[in-house]
Amino acid sequence: MSTECRDECFLYMISCFRPRLKQYIQVLPVLDRLPSLSLEEKEKVRVAAEQRGAVEGAEELLRAVERGPRGQGWFPEFVQALENSGCDLAARYVNPSQLPSPTEEADHDLCVQLVQLLYATLVDKMQARQVAEMCLQMNIFQEEDLERISAVTETRGNRDGARELLSRIVQKKDWFSPFLVALRQTQHEDLADDLSGNTGGKENKGNGVKNSTNKETEAASQPGHSVVKDLKQQENLNSGSVSENGVLETSVEKNSVVLELDVATEDRSVSNMDENLGQSSTTSNSDEDEMESRASPEPDLILRDYQMEVAKPALNGENIIICLPTGSGKTRVAVYITKDHLDKKKRASEPGKVIVLVNKVPLVEQHLRKEFNPFLKRWYQVIGLSGDSQLKISFPEVVRRYDVIISTAQILENSLLNATEEDEEDFSLIIIDECHHTQKEGVYNNIMRRYIKEKMKNRKLAKENKPLIPQPQILGLTASPGVGGANSNSKAEEHILKICANLDARRIMTVEEHASQLKNQVKEPFKKTVIADDKRKDPFRERIIEIMTDIQNYCKLYPKSEFGSQPYEQWVIREEKKAAKEEKRKERVCAEHLKKYNDALQINDTIRMVDAYNHLNNFYKEEKSKKTIGSDDDEPAVTKQDETDEFLIDLFHAKKKQLKELARKPEYENEKLIKLRNTLMEEFTKTKEPRGIIFTKTRQSAFALFQWIMDNPKFEEVGIKAHYLIGAGHNSETKPMTQNEQREVIDKFRGGSVNLLIATTVAEEGLDIKECNIVIRYGLVTNEIAMLQARGRARADESTYALVASSGSGAVEREDVNIYREKMMYKAIQCVQRMPQDEYLNKIESFQLQSIMEKQMKAKRDQRKTYKKNPSLITFLCKNCHKLICSGEDIQVIENMHHVSVKKDFQHLYHTRENKTLQDKHADCQTNVEIICKDCGQAWGNMMVHRGLDLPCLKIRNFVVVFEDKKATKEIFKKWVELPIRFPSFDYAAHCPSSDED
Repeated sequence: MSTECRDECFLYMISCFRPRLKQYIQVLPVLDRLPSLSLEEKEKVRVAAEQRGAVEGAEELLRAVERGPRGQGWFPEFVQALENSGCDLAARYVNPSQLPSPTEEADHDLCVQLVQLLYATLVDKMQARQVAEMCLQMNIFQEEDLERISAVTETRGNRDGARELLSRIVQKKDWFSPFLVALRQTQHEDLADDLSGNTGGKENKGNGVKNSTNKETEAASQPGHSVVKDLKQQENLNSGSVSENGVLETSVEKNSVVLELDVATEDRSVSNMDENLGQSSTTSNSDEDEMESRASPEPDLILRDYQMEVAKPALNGENIIICLPTGSGKTRVAVYITKDHLDKKKRASEPGKVIVLVNKVPLVEQHLRKEFNPFLKRWYQVIGLSGDSQLKISFPEVVRRYDVIISTAQILENSLLNATEEDEEDFSLIIIDECHHTQKEGVYNNIMRRYIKEKMKNRKLAKENKPLIPQPQILGLTASPGVGGANSNSKAEEHILKICANLDARRIMTVEEHASQLKNQVKEPFKKTVIADDKRKDPFRERIIEIMTDIQNYCKLYPKSEFGSQPYEQWVIREEKKAAKEEKRKERVCAEHLKKYNDALQINDTIRMVDAYNHLNNFYKEEKSKKTIGSDDDEPAVTKQDETDEFLIDLFHAKKKQLKELARKPEYENEKLIKLRNTLMEEFTKTKEPRGIIFTKTRQSAFALFQWIMDNPKFEEVGIKAHYLIGAGHNSETKPMTQNEQREVIDKFRGGSVNLLIATTVAEEGLDIKECNIVIRYGLVTNEIAMLQARGRARADESTYALVASSGSGAVEREDVNIYREKMMYKAIQCVQRMPQDEYLNKIESFQLQSIMEKQMKAKRDQRKTYKKNPSLITFLCKNCHKLICSGEDIQVIENMHHVSVKKDFQHLYHTRENKTLQDKHADCQTNVEIICKDCGQAWGNMMVHRGLDLPCLKIRNFVVVFEDKKATKEIFKKWVELPIRFPSFDYAAHCPSSDED
């Protein structure tokens, strides 16, 4: 939609819903969040609000918005201002895609009338500040609401504070049920009972919120519910406006559980992600007509012919895998199957419960907001849960309350690991997204093994005429199951059969009958390979190789691999580990520095010389900072460098000026970058509204390519607006993006304010990224699955898929192998599809037994590996200076992941310093302070805050672990989980200062 059309649409929404908007807008907070509005206009609105009241102020604001600075971004800025100032209901009335349905509108109006009916009682009895504070905790109110209510209560008394609270709460989305819960939580049960018509509530005060809310539900669902009946008579509300059981059934029963859950993601709760989570409301034909006329966002759930073709067996209750290309609507098929499944269960009066498993946190909200909730909210309760969620009730309780749960697989796996027999919840349908990951020790496969074991147990129970364990239906979704590295047709076929076995699928579905329709829907891009014949002179590379040779001669380490290659990197990592174990500090430190120079060679080969130079310069700045440590008594800083440190730092500084000068010379620039620039220029000048993605290997290269584009004005001239998109994990030196930052970038890309993403593999799979005209894999070639998924992003008309690589990199050859494997995969799928059913089922069963046996054997091996002796028999040495740090008995574990030292006087062994790259990862464990060895400056880990205690959290990769057994051995580990010993949980009581201490 063009900017002009969008503006006209917003203006039309304002004209249609002006009376409601004037009631729902809080003028001054919105005004503060409109930077594009002129100071003159703002003053006019403020004067109107102060002199003529809030409604007139809102009218003046709407006029200012209508007159406002037209152009891209103005109306979205207004919507954002409404949302950020707590006027979320008003925001929905100006946004066509979020417009409340007539049923929601009628429900809201009825609840407002209930409050008006009992207004005097509420004003007299309600303790305004207590209720407001509870509303803030439950995310109904913002800080600004609480401050205003508190100020009015303080200056004008509690009654006026209660009036202010009521005027504000009715402006919120889905406010009624949470308000009832807030009243109960603040000992206003009588008021909650009066509002809900729950006459039995007073007898059950001791039962808590949960029970009383259920009582409200029961009372509200009675046809003789007096308050609702009176209101219906007053307003002549017919059955077309409100469901037979009344609005309170919907409000209390359906929505209050969202608030009790308080499932909060990083900066907003699940209920805020989509206020209609699981809302169940029945509408009549007249409602549907009215909704259609208002363009209400409740879309029809209709499948295309090719989608119906692959869905059919699942609609008949079979376990299947659906294989459809990226952009063809796999998730929509899953929504259709979910609704059909639950509808059939409901008609048969059988319990129905669906869980949708995803492998990435952003997919939870994406599936919830874009697919499952819009299509199912009228009939079923839907919720999304991920690792970002902070549950106040158990996972089994969430499962009991909701019909459809969209969850990261790890949450279900954790629940199954900790479940008691009472907690176990039977799902009737399990949907596994990106199901090609269901293999080996992946979390999907661990979940599926349980169900396959139960299936095998059922055969035994059937023979003994005992009741069977209920089995869920399984639906797998994938764009490409791959071939698992197969180099022959038989191995490819075996891989497909193993995936089918792991998912207990009776068949794998691809489109055959309606292939032409699918081809029209999913456009095949034009493919091209751009080869950089890189024979340029590269003096920058030559200087770095000279430095590396000097270091190798100094420490007498001589590799057999080529500088700048992957084998060289693997060699140098092995040498560093070996030297650390043998306490050869000179060799270990040199190996560490050689790895940094090898990284610089790889950066130089991929991006700019200046990026490689900056990588080295930043490393040596950091090294110098670590080796120069201030004393505790404000004495001059002391240097902790030994002869090796001095040699390495001096060597870099001797060559630094020359490297810097070379990095600035454009005649030595990377040929691959020139090819990338030409490809981008060509593609972005070909179409009217171009949109593209560059896939690159590392976060560092994604950020460096973004900087390269920002530094080159030619790109801006052809309309390129770029941003990087990288992963949220913390296993890289480059600072990750948060889930919110990822979402913001994708939204900008979808809206057009960004039209080129520079992404790592995070954007290949699953994320809902708008179709592109150009997809470029910049020297990045992995496997056939990634190739298909990246290519699937180029699905706009006349799109291009390009590989840009240098001639000697092997990338072109690997891409050819992937194309061959893609053909092999489709051939293997066809062979499996045409296999006689008995033969297929026998092979599936054989692979299932094999999988279970392999898991049992692995469990036995792991058990044998676990160190049985006392943790005190291991000690930790600093990896750099080999000083004894602590023993295994000094280590305790927080939340099964953070390993902290509880050794007495441990703080005398280290210094602390601020590390800006550390991010707050956990709400309960926030820090940006690094701990480093007092003697040598080696990083050990970081300080963490746990329930008010400052604790040193250690990273095992920074230590040598000594096993004091019959014969002392030394090891290096990357992760704590690799260490074959288990440590006790952190004893908070033993380390918490007593209350009488200062």
